[in-house]
Amino acid sequence: MAKKLKIVHFCSEVEPFSKTGGLADVASSLPKAIKGVGHDVIIVTPLYSEVTDLKKFKLKKIIEDIKIELSEGVHMEADFWQGELEKGLPVYFVENNKYFGKRKSLYGSEHENARFFYFDLAAIKLLKLINFQPDIVHCHDWQTGLIPYFLKRRYAKDEFFKNTATIFTIHNLLFQFGHNWWKVRSNLRDDGYSRLPKFGHTPAIERINFAKRAFINSDIINAVSEQYAEEIITKDFGQDLHRILKNREDRLFGIVNGIDYDDFNPKTDPGLYKKYDPNSLNKKAENKKYLQKYFGLPVDPDIPLIGMVTRIAEQKGIDLVMPIMEELLKLDIQFVIMGSGEKHYESFFKKMQKKYPKKVGTHLEFDAKRATSVYAGTDLFLMPSRFEPCGLGQLISLRYGSIPIVRSVGGLADTVTDYNAKTKKGNGFIFHSYNHKALLISLVRAIESYKYNENWNDLVKRGMEQSSSWEIPAKKYLVLYRKAIKQRQKDLANNKK
Repeated sequence: MAKKLKIVHFCSEVEPFSKTGGLADVASSLPKAIKGVGHDVIIVTPLYSEVTDLKKFKLKKIIEDIKIELSEGVHMEADFWQGELEKGLPVYFVENNKYFGKRKSLYGSEHENARFFYFDLAAIKLLKLINFQPDIVHCHDWQTGLIPYFLKRRYAKDEFFKNTATIFTIHNLLFQFGHNWWKVRSNLRDDGYSRLPKFGHTPAIERINFAKRAFINSDIINAVSEQYAEEIITKDFGQDLHRILKNREDRLFGIVNGIDYDDFNPKTDPGLYKKYDPNSLNKKAENKKYLQKYFGLPVDPDIPLIGMVTRIAEQKGIDLVMPIMEELLKLDIQFVIMGSGEKHYESFFKKMQKKYPKKVGTHLEFDAKRATSVYAGTDLFLMPSRFEPCGLGQLISLRYGSIPIVRSVGGLADTVTDYNAKTKKGNGFIFHSYNHKALLISLVRAIESYKYNENWNDLVKRGMEQSSSWEIPAKKYLVLYRKAIKQRQKDLANNKK
């Protein structure tokens, strides 16, 4: 029987304690799935005291006034709190009021690198304080990227971490440290190998590339879909780190995310007007009526309703939607969008709503409680991303019976297959080239297919019945964990030679 593993997940946000996007969902769902198959799992995250409700989540302070050595002669104190994600799955919180207690937003400080430099060292220190000696340290995204570096360098001779293997998950390579990597002059960019600058609020600290140092020092690197893992070793998708990733290709793997089937279930979702399942699509139709009323659109069960729940940003393909919007609205359709983002994009959708009030509805802020009502009430779900590491929207839309229209890129390519009306194969509508004409063609195909009621209901049912839970991805991560342990042992043996 395979050995029971001790695993720690480090993440900057964890649902339901803190969240800005899909990262928080993964940091919650994956540890639950791994624990569910019998392993010993904990999570460590910052305590955003303006965001996380201490009383609601019954958090308890367990350790206080611990000195964290940030650089030689530079110390800062930390307190640690403990809560539970579910019974038997502890979540530990690093508290520092200066870095994590003064703002209602999780990110956006001018000292972003300093905040997570501190967090990474405090998180490592915590493991020793609670005597949790991990087989696997699983780091999620750039904010935790210095942990593999510190374990490989500063803690290289520490017996406590001698057999600890590291895995670093890329959730979005665009984000490599606390600022836009492309705004740093090329001659000032972090090479990933040199000694870290002395800790302080300095330009040098804010130029440290956390992701690059994670790639160089992790035993295993993985991306959140197979396709994205292949894309990021190319110049087009590699965000200037493709050469390092190409050099470490033997350690790079892709595992597509799942979604939590307890959180996303139209049969039990408390946020829906009417709960439903694949055998009660008439109740899904009630959700469509509700959504049309909510957005102030004419209630019409027969008109195809297209929806987006998204960050309204360039990455999400908004530049493709804008040139075709008026052409699309000449067709007999309705369009709704929920999300927030770049102001010029938001202004565009406001303008469209004003011009076409019977066809366009907007809710220009993300509302987690209402988001699933968009999935439940729409017929088609639009994700024309320029790049998409994994994407959860298309998985949720399938679960709720809203058929995805996506660009075949990253995780979208791994999870959505093109619908063929003759063979009845496929679960969505895809286009390949990043141009607005290709998007319009796929939209028209979807709208035409919607007219064939019986075939459409079959397509909706199949999408709702397919499995996108964490069960299979969790098993793949366990295989990857054991690979990381072997890689660690192999590297230790090579270092002794």
